[in-house]
Amino acid sequence: MKPYQIPTTLQTLGEDIQLDQLRYHRKRVGVIREFTFDAAHHLHAYEGKCKSLHGHTYRLVIHLSGRVDEIGIVVDFAEIKRIFKERIDAHLDHRYLNDVLPPMNTTAENMIVWIWEQLQDEITKLNIPELRLEELTLYETPTSRAYLKREWMEE
Repeated sequence: MKPYQIPTTLQTLGEDIQLDQLRYHRKRVGVIREFTFDAAHHLHAYEGKCKSLHGHTYRLVIHLSGRVDEIGIVVDFAEIKRIFKERIDAHLDHRYLNDVLPPMNTTAENMIVWIWEQLQDEITKLNIPELRLEELTLYETPTSRAYLKREWMEE
């Protein structure tokens, strides 16, 4: 093994690597992006601490899969961020969830289905062949979370 060396030149497209070499394979690959948002809520018809108004720093983990394009990318991570910011964060961050979500008890189990619907709608609009939402995990606390898989939404 060669000792570590600082590169003296950068690889140049068209000279050191060709455009048709950028896609290394044609396999399905998963990509994951995580986000947080802060919100307050309370639960109805529940006799525990969560019946009182309180807040969480939610953490949302988005799993997508697809086949790499001609430059080796499934979906630009910036696109996932844009979708999250527009469809989830803009509606839920620093908000009272009982007011901004459709009529429901604002449990993680209910919220994750609403989030799936919002994300799925935007992912479809990207028109990326074979790109699909595979799984979501919504952390309400560091140790409590709900998750949802694509096949469960297709039932």
